[in-house]
Amino acid sequence: MVSKFSIGSFVISLAIWYDANSGGEREIQRTMLELLNQLDGFDSRGDVKVILATNRIDSLDLALLRPGRIDRKVEFPLPDIKTRRRIFQIHTSKMTLSEDVNLEEFVMTKDEFSGADIKAICTEAGLLALRERRMKVMHPDFKKAKEKVMFKKKEGVPEGLYM
Repeated sequence: MVSKFSIGSFVISLAIWYDANSGGEREIQRTMLELLNQLDGFDSRGDVKVILATNRIDSLDLALLRPGRIDRKVEFPLPDIKTRRRIFQIHTSKMTLSEDVNLEEFVMTKDEFSGADIKAICTEAGLLALRERRMKVMHPDFKKAKEKVMFKKKEGVPEGLYM
């Protein structure tokens, strides 16, 4: 039991993604439920810190949001244009881009991209090029990737799950 640990400070980190449908996801769900059970058993000594992270706040179990479970909520807003540009640079830095690629088009778009969306677009564009056995990623790859990521985002498919 966690409360038997004799350490000064203990940090539990948990990444929460989405509702459980497959076997692996059910295991994550069981782990989360066990953590919730343990949270209820902690003394309020303050030497246990729980860090939760999610890209899908709308899919969180209400039991997690119950008063007393989470002391502080830190929200990171969507990136501004300067930050979007930098995120695209980071995720395309090791890609071989064709000369027709105009990342500025995606940086300046009115669509609301999170950092995870930008990473997904870059990853998907690279995969599209690989599927066509090309060594360079072209602008149409990024356009198709953006459409795919935005479709999945609007349809509620969990981010980070590529089909």
